[in-house]
Amino acid sequence: MAEYVTGVTRGGAVWTPKFIESIDSVLCIGCGRCYKTCPRDVLTLAGIDEDGGMVDSDDDDAIKKVMSIADAADCIGCEACARSCSKNAIKLEPLAA
Repeated sequence: MAEYVTGVTRGGAVWTPKFIESIDSVLCIGCGRCYKTCPRDVLTLAGIDEDGGMVDSDDDDAIKKVMSIADAADCIGCEACARSCSKNAIKLEPLAA
């Protein structure tokens, strides 16, 4: 059985946080709800070009804007981003201990 990083809630219950792994650019609509709920600036807005490659969100070649991961190492595992995503585009995973 895998061991994961765990925490303890204020009430003493053991909790296994899940950290951001990926954002599905096909499902993401670029609404920014996840960005607004993230307390750590883990996410950023990016553009997708015709070939499916990531470009700057201000680039004229961007045909669609989506959220992307700017700093996964700063994720604290609160899961607020995934709970705010109406398209279920965010994949979270527990961190191995």
